[in-house]
Amino acid sequence: MESEQLRIFAAVAKYKSFSEAARKLYISHSTTSRAVSALEKELDVKLFERNNHIVALTPAGQVMLEEAEKLLRAMDESVERVKAASETQDKH
Repeated sequence: MESEQLRIFAAVAKYKSFSEAARKLYISHSTTSRAVSALEKELDVKLFERNNHIVALTPAGQVMLEEAEKLLRAMDESVERVKAASETQDKH
């Protein structure tokens, strides 16, 4: 599981659309689809119900979204802390 997969998965969940998520992330629809499919394969669970133009989270997908959001927040906070430490170090 990679952070980019989690970001893509969370965007698809937010926009309820692979196409819209791809547009917002400035990536191709196929990249979006492949990332979510790879995540589903790795976890061996279906994260979205897909039919025609409707995309909805499965119960497992809802849990994954909650966990992905926690992980992404933690990663973003870690990056900010590292950058802040670097800025402090550069001032000395």
